[in-house]
Amino acid sequence: MSASYLGQRLVIFAATIIISMSIVFLVPRLAPGDPLGDIFVRMARQGASATNQAMIDEYRLRFGLDESMAGQYWAYVRQLAHGDLGYSITNFPTRVSDKVQAALPWTIGLLTLTTLISWTIGTLLGAAVGWMGDRSRTLRGLVPIALLFYTTPYYILAIILIYIFGAQLAILPYFGAYSAGATREFSIGFAYDVVKHGTLPALSIILVSLGWWILSMRSLIVAEEGQDYILWAEAKGLKPGRIFWRYAFRNALLPQATGLALSLGSIVSGALITEALFGYPGIGFLIFNSIKQFDYPVVQGSVLLIILSVAVANLIIDLLYPLIDPRIRAGGSRGS
Repeated sequence: MSASYLGQRLVIFAATIIISMSIVFLVPRLAPGDPLGDIFVRMARQGASATNQAMIDEYRLRFGLDESMAGQYWAYVRQLAHGDLGYSITNFPTRVSDKVQAALPWTIGLLTLTTLISWTIGTLLGAAVGWMGDRSRTLRGLVPIALLFYTTPYYILAIILIYIFGAQLAILPYFGAYSAGATREFSIGFAYDVVKHGTLPALSIILVSLGWWILSMRSLIVAEEGQDYILWAEAKGLKPGRIFWRYAFRNALLPQATGLALSLGSIVSGALITEALFGYPGIGFLIFNSIKQFDYPVVQGSVLLIILSVAVANLIIDLLYPLIDPRIRAGGSRGS
């Protein structure tokens, strides 16, 4: 790996972070609405003097909303430089980092498990369909099913699952990560409760992503079938199973594994709409509620975490890919 290649990737990484950081700052502030309005309305309903101008000014001063847009931006950059995401506006004095840390394990647990399950099943099924699809009507019939799942928006599928299994059959809970009033502890009972509540959101994600993994692996296997080394292996009289596993499958697995790495790198983004529909307390649900409440610091901190995780995953893949596949040169071209 050349120094110029490494330098290019690091420059792209830094530019991505800087541009994304600026966009994350600007977009919430350009949206119509007052971030402190909801707080004052709630205080008024509780009998507090929410219209007291001194209190309003103090809140604006505390969150830097009394400054110009440029002043707010530089304050935001200084905070990030010190690793400080600030305080939540709607849940002051809760820190943004605390809210993110509380939501992150739920998203990582749900998305990691569903990604690995869908990738493993989809890769094996897709490979089988690509290799033996012409000789098996059953495997060939998986293609339109996979295409149907892949083209169905996951939130539509989530609504269908809620209606069937939650509302009509009433066999699975469809809101929250555990039952109301349940004690969060390391016990079989609580784990079972979490699994029950996570089944529907997990199923909606698995079914949709499963369609993509099947179709992508099928295409990769079909592309490998006409390669010279496959024909050479067949001419040597090797068994079809050996040719499949040792030649076609192994070579098709590299780009499929790259897709898995990208998916794992973006799991902290969660499935925003799915988490919102199921009330699942992950990063997506946190962002959804924070946008509704104009909680700028929480939106900024959560989205920046997502951007950073995806950018780091891409950087790692860019640096490792030339080492994994020797055909790739530092300049991005393919050699023999």
